[in-house]
Amino acid sequence: MTQLEKARQGVITGEMTLSAVQEGVSPEYIRQGIADGTIVICRNVNHTAIRPLAIGLGLRTKVNANIGTSKDHNDLNLELEKLSVAIAAGADAVMDLSTGGHLADIRKAVMEKSTVAIGTVPIYQAAVKMLEEKKAISDMTSDDLFAVIEENGRDGVDFITVHCGVTRQSVAAVEAQGRVLGIVSRGGSMTANWMRCNGRENPLYEEYDRLLDVARRYDMVLSLGDGLRPGAIADATDQGQVAELILLGQLATRARAAGVQVMIEGPGHVPIADVEANIKLQKKICQGAPFYVLGPLPTDIAPGYDHITSAIGGAIAGAAGADFLCYVTPAEHLRLPSLSDVRDGVMAARIAAHIADIAKGVPGAFERDRKMSECRRNFDWQGQVDVSIDPEKTSALLEKSKSAEEEGCTMCGEFCAIKLGKK
Repeated sequence: MTQLEKARQGVITGEMTLSAVQEGVSPEYIRQGIADGTIVICRNVNHTAIRPLAIGLGLRTKVNANIGTSKDHNDLNLELEKLSVAIAAGADAVMDLSTGGHLADIRKAVMEKSTVAIGTVPIYQAAVKMLEEKKAISDMTSDDLFAVIEENGRDGVDFITVHCGVTRQSVAAVEAQGRVLGIVSRGGSMTANWMRCNGRENPLYEEYDRLLDVARRYDMVLSLGDGLRPGAIADATDQGQVAELILLGQLATRARAAGVQVMIEGPGHVPIADVEANIKLQKKICQGAPFYVLGPLPTDIAPGYDHITSAIGGAIAGAAGADFLCYVTPAEHLRLPSLSDVRDGVMAARIAAHIADIAKGVPGAFERDRKMSECRRNFDWQGQVDVSIDPEKTSALLEKSKSAEEEGCTMCGEFCAIKLGKK
């Protein structure tokens, strides 16, 4: 049985108990949230070497980091280094989005080394297989796609992004209204083109029960992907995005009925005034399912700084109820991220998540900030380092003032406001 099925029977599993300890809540709170569909636990039955990852209502806002090869940069060792950097920086989960090289081997290597939950997008591997066989992606059959999904589950992948809401109806809504940037999701674009070339419905939607059977067998969380998310703020909250979201709400209900855990992805590029409304709309339509947000990015003009853009949107989204932030790095829209990009992306997303946790009243979040203030009042430098979100950087930047007899940093020295206030 899956975690959801056990929760509905009133059973508190070991995974629920471990998650409760990590979150500072009761095991019963976790169980009830899973039963209600407002919490999921990511841990495939074949991936027990990792700690279970609980995501959802009333829990700490989690952060995901994306890694993965491309055809231009196919270096497994570098991606494994990125995995280590992401985990060391505090990522709660990592998605392998590889599209270059032997994807099955890359995935297995990532899973063997990871200590956190791993997610994938199976359609990438299915598409790459077609190209390796000198075929068009449109030649892919539903059996080809489901074989890859089964393989991911068998290998122990904890959650998969599946673009079930990209249907002929929702794509038609995008085309009818028109967009500045069209479909920006790789999986969404592949699916839309496949339907167009074959004159058929999306097999992930048409054969959704088949997908649920695979997910249930491995207790693999379905992350219902936002294949029609806006890639420009001018396209935000349009007919296509909303049409897909409505479908995802219906599919989430079917997943729960089948005993399959599910979360929802969204919303991409969204003006800052619309972020909260997008989160509340998703929560309403999808019956409180955990929301895994990509960004949201509230401006399009900051390449090189999109980790900051995303952190701004992510903090607002998290405060409004989003549960899981996918990091964005400074390299977004430009190239594959470097090791330093990965670290910067995780840290920016963690800051956004913590800001959101304060707003949501997550246990321990506000207390940590109070502790930092107390350390500053007492000129407890090591305390400030220890409680900071990035002790390594805090320690490296710290420069104590000699003129103030070390009771101040070199910005203010003897004119330190805290020191003067004490006198």
